[in-house]
Amino acid sequence: MQELKLFVVVPCYNEEEVLYETNKRLSEKLDSLISSGAISPLSRILYVNDGSSDGTWNLIQSFHKDDERVWGISLSRNKGHQNALLAGLFCAKEHCDAAISMDADLQDDIDAVDAMVAKYKEGNDIVYGVRNSRKKDSFFKRNTAQLFYRVMKLLGAQIVYNHADYRLMSKRALDALSEYHEYNMFLRGIVPMVGFDSAVVYYERQERFAGKSKYPLKKMLSFAFEGITSLSIRPIRVITSLGAIVLLLSIIMMIYTFARHINGETVSGWSSLIISIWALGGLQIFCIGIIGEYIGKVYLETKARPKYIIKELLDDTRRTQDND
Repeated sequence: MQELKLFVVVPCYNEEEVLYETNKRLSEKLDSLISSGAISPLSRILYVNDGSSDGTWNLIQSFHKDDERVWGISLSRNKGHQNALLAGLFCAKEHCDAAISMDADLQDDIDAVDAMVAKYKEGNDIVYGVRNSRKKDSFFKRNTAQLFYRVMKLLGAQIVYNHADYRLMSKRALDALSEYHEYNMFLRGIVPMVGFDSAVVYYERQERFAGKSKYPLKKMLSFAFEGITSLSIRPIRVITSLGAIVLLLSIIMMIYTFARHINGETVSGWSSLIISIWALGGLQIFCIGIIGEYIGKVYLETKARPKYIIKELLDDTRRTQDND
């Protein structure tokens, strides 16, 4: 059987504090897998610099200069985690048999790579890295994450519970993923749509090794809303159902008001009238906002803008030129 040419794709945004340790551990993992014959010596680590403002790209360049197995991509500007990840995966698919995506902060257990490779060799095109618990999360984060997965499932999204972006994808799966051309890509929901045989590897998620989280509460909420509106039109249908319910209630209230009027009863109801106006007004604005979100996405899709632009690529060819 031909040796597996594996690429590990790591998107990086201002990861200067942790990247040296990340590269050290990933290099050791590649050494171990190559020595055991699990992967080919032609396997690589591919870092994607997502418009970092610190010394992240300088570190990647130094790693590349010292080790031919380290490749690097620098995007022209910050395009967000999902687009940086796509840039790395689509670059890797031209050279690899399979690619593993993971974050640079060392929260994803690198030792789970062994099990992912084993699952791939059993015939699985996609292997999901799934955290086995959320005990280390705060009460707020743990419960909001559970709520997010439940809402996504309720809206019909095929999303793997407790899975982020730590996964292995075969070249065939990556080729299929490249057929999805939408601008708003939410990979946690798109990848299960690709199909093919898949498996799950469970691991213990660690504390961040160094630096600060790139996902504060505001960004997490934005990411969740992006995922919901990118994968499902069910919120639009919920609005339709809600509108029908409000219309039905208004008809009932109209009948009730007429009955009171016929009986000669005075309806004081100023408070209820004001509350109704505010409630319906707020509901209308909320519904218009959700509809506007979908219209905005259609607007962005019709422009067909590139998801990312590669400013610089460090690969084997560039390394040869640098050493001449």
